[in-house]
Amino acid sequence: MPKRRDFLKAGAASALASLPSWANEYTPLDDKKTVKEPLREIPIVRETDVIVCGGGPAGVGAALSAARSGAKTTLIELHGCLGGVWTASLLSNIIDHEGKPGIMKEIIERLDTSDAQYTAKKYDAELMKWTLEQMCKEAGVEVRLHTRVTAAYQNKNKKIDYITTESFSGREAWKAKVFIDTTGNGELAARAGCGFDVGEPNTSRVQPMSLMVILSGLHENDLVKAGYVKGNGKDGSPTEPGKRKLHAEILKTGIDASYTMPSFFVIRPDMVALMVNHQYNVSSTDADGITKATIEARDEVNRIIEGLRSLGGMWSNVRIVTTAAQIGIREGRRIHGIYTLTKEDLIKGAQFEDGVCNVKFTVDVHSLIKGEGGGYSNSGVKMKPYQIPLRSLIAKDVNNLMMAGRCISGDFFAHASYRVTGNAVPMGEAAGRVAAKAALTNRLPKEVSWGEV
Repeated sequence: MPKRRDFLKAGAASALASLPSWANEYTPLDDKKTVKEPLREIPIVRETDVIVCGGGPAGVGAALSAARSGAKTTLIELHGCLGGVWTASLLSNIIDHEGKPGIMKEIIERLDTSDAQYTAKKYDAELMKWTLEQMCKEAGVEVRLHTRVTAAYQNKNKKIDYITTESFSGREAWKAKVFIDTTGNGELAARAGCGFDVGEPNTSRVQPMSLMVILSGLHENDLVKAGYVKGNGKDGSPTEPGKRKLHAEILKTGIDASYTMPSFFVIRPDMVALMVNHQYNVSSTDADGITKATIEARDEVNRIIEGLRSLGGMWSNVRIVTTAAQIGIREGRRIHGIYTLTKEDLIKGAQFEDGVCNVKFTVDVHSLIKGEGGGYSNSGVKMKPYQIPLRSLIAKDVNNLMMAGRCISGDFFAHASYRVTGNAVPMGEAAGRVAAKAALTNRLPKEVSWGEV
């Protein structure tokens, strides 16, 4: 009888024989430790009007808007769900959504109807996933999950001709008339050759990352009585004294939390989200750095919860239900656009003829190093309510590319205000409308006036 290893060898030989010819052709490592990837034919899997890359809050807003405006729209997302920071990162809290019309308001109303929200701003991430998927299905958006954008290729007219992706289906090519980058980190724009800025002026330091965690074993009534969260009208939001009190409780366990203003968010009476971690000086373009940050963050939050449980009392039964699949990234590339929103615009409360989103959220810079306090501040920038202009959503260096979300064109301080998700959705909605109009009338986004849409 043949031995098991003979079957394995035969199977391996059969698998190799089934590979395309180019798969067996490779260039050995040279002295520079590089390889030359074999030339290959990549199938074009879609040719459409608008492709949106990134299925977070901005991407969902963009895809829904473009599809509802009559454009054939495809939404490509890296993770196995829509929602991005809302779902894969378990943010659990929508900031600066108040008074926003359009798709942002619609999402809030849908969440209320589905009982996904216990309060006005806190939501159940699982029902958020389902809600966003249903909205895209109803609008006719073609959704592709588990797919990463790997390259973008310009033609002689400075337009993206096609992009490539990697997924379970291998490498594929996609064509569209207009593309929208809603990846948060400006992945598509960078691969298309756009200029960008990262981090604080002069130092390039970036805001820290945080790993969100969902807890069981705590009850809203206990958190309200202890002063950790607001109790009026089931608000579910953390109190400022409560943040300091929680940090002091953590110190009792012998752990000096990396984030000195840890915050509870009540999702349901017996389900609580916690932000308790900062990972400093990690680049959004460094996979090794993000890996290390994620592992360190998960270790820290587990040790903190074990420590709190050891204190007894209200902490006796606290347990981690889940940590986020994706660590929360506050800051990545800021893509150069036709207009760059600045700190000065925020200070004077700038209004624009092509204003697409009203922003009320303060400048929110989390400590760039723990030595600066480990919390957050406005960095001395006192802003007034202002608008984001359409021009900040149109790429400067590529003619058929738009952006929405935190990768739009702005400086470090403006970004620290507009980056929250209550603004990402209306930015995406605006970009989707303009992209659809441009695609359906064979124009460039910069040739479509805001007044038209």
